[in-house]
Amino acid sequence: MSGESAAVASKGLSGLKILVIDDSKTIRRTAETLLAKEGCEVYTAIDGFDALAKIADHHPDIIFVDIMMPRLDGYQTCALIKHNQMFKQTPVIMLSSKDGLFDRARGRLVGSEQYLTKPFTKDELLGAIQSHTSR
Repeated sequence: MSGESAAVASKGLSGLKILVIDDSKTIRRTAETLLAKEGCEVYTAIDGFDALAKIADHHPDIIFVDIMMPRLDGYQTCALIKHNQMFKQTPVIMLSSKDGLFDRARGRLVGSEQYLTKPFTKDELLGAIQSHTSR
């Protein structure tokens, strides 16, 4: 374990509720496995519509959302979350395989706190959680 992830683990992510929204089963499973090992409660959704119900049910502490998804994309999903009074303070981290300036700017415009490029590392994932939660 690197020094950074050891520091993150020592702060304790145990009990944090995290929602991972991605149409890729591989990405959902990878994030779920990494985060569960850190003691997080992980919920997954396959698209924005699926996610909205899970957000209302579970009140996650932080949300990771893929940009490119069918039906309701990540930008639309983030905008809906940020326009809801109950969830507008919930940090949203955009996930994308594209690493363009335009994509990052558009993510900021809809209210996302951060942008991670896929494939992400364990340290990037844990670091994003650490910087956007009070733990």
